Amino acid sequence: MKNLFSKILAMALIFNALQLSAQNLTTPVGGGNRKTSVSERIGITDVTLHYDRPGVKGREGKIWGDLVHYGYKDLGFGTSKAAPWRAGANECTTIEFSTDVKVEGQPLAAGKYALFMAMAADKATVIFSKNTSSWGSFFYDQKEDALRVEVKTEPLSTSVEWLKYEFIDQTENAATVALMWEKLKIPFKIEVDLVNTQLASFRKELRSDKGFDEKAWSQAANYCVEKKVNLDEALTWADYAISGVFIGQKNFQTLSSKANVLAALGKQTEAAALMKEALPMGKMADVHQYGRALLRQKHAQEAFEVFKLNYDKNPDQFTTLMGMARGYSAIGDYKKAAEFMQKALPKAPDDANKNAIQGMIPKLQAGKDIN
Repeated sequence: MKNLFSKILAMALIFNALQLSAQNLTTPVGGGNRKTSVSERIGITDVTLHYDRPGVKGREGKIWGDLVHYGYKDLGFGTSKAAPWRAGANECTTIEFSTDVKVEGQPLAAGKYALFMAMAADKATVIFSKNTSSWGSFFYDQKEDALRVEVKTEPLSTSVEWLKYEFIDQTENAATVALMWEKLKIPFKIEVDLVNTQLASFRKELRSDKGFDEKAWSQAANYCVEKKVNLDEALTWADYAISGVFIGQKNFQTLSSKANVLAALGKQTEAAALMKEALPMGKMADVHQYGRALLRQKHAQEAFEVFKLNYDKNPDQFTTLMGMARGYSAIGDYKKAAEFMQKALPKAPDDANKNAIQGMIPKLQAGKDIN
């Protein structure tokens, strides 16, 4: 009997252990809600939201000010006596930024935050809290706020069944995050300082394994020229691409990169001398693109000379024939330009190029520049 009792007790312990273990298995979130995440890169800044999606479930007209309370409320559980809405369902909604940002014009440091909202009839206070681990807003504490911004809410013409966050109105350095549920949209704008963030990233990456390649240093220098910023440091980067210990290379890319920086600094004579050294090292496509860049800068005669150099080195190639056509057009010799364009036509690599040439030839014949 004692032995039987021991076996029954052992089986009961095993059963209880299995029950406890089963509670840790992955199952759908409660209440029919849906767990999801959404991310967007703004410039080089990653923004990620994790949230649970409640459904309207036939409660149209009873969401805002009812299911989702206005203002702050004692929810009857937890330590908060004035809790905002958790901006989703179940656990608290979180939003994470990989760099410093601005939200509605206000600075917010890189990091992960809980996202809460205090709703009103026509506006919302969007709250970024440093406490990301508590359940919902039951333990909300205003002292843990990192930022609060007030935004206008907007009506939607059609109902959104499952709450969702979307990134809308994207630009190079900004995007709007919009919460949409039932017939309401709650938007807040995120902006990044793209140029300074990019420069900070370059400084960090050039000290990593990526810095053991001269092309990385040239890329950073060329970015500064493109944005017309940080030119003194860009010159240092360009010099390192040419003569840096272990990685320095004197080639068309590195020399032309330094020449670009020198030109941006107003040192045109030094830039021209460096390009004269670089051009014989360039591949056909490199030299052609440099000629195109000179055209964009309105340096027609210099561009023609570059296209002529490329043609003499690589005669009767589609690229160099097109370069000569553009070069002659730039200096106003449309007849010669049309002749080179006619020679380029049968060498066109695809229909898109062929169609483009067929569109440019009549312009040249009419005495119009194609650049």
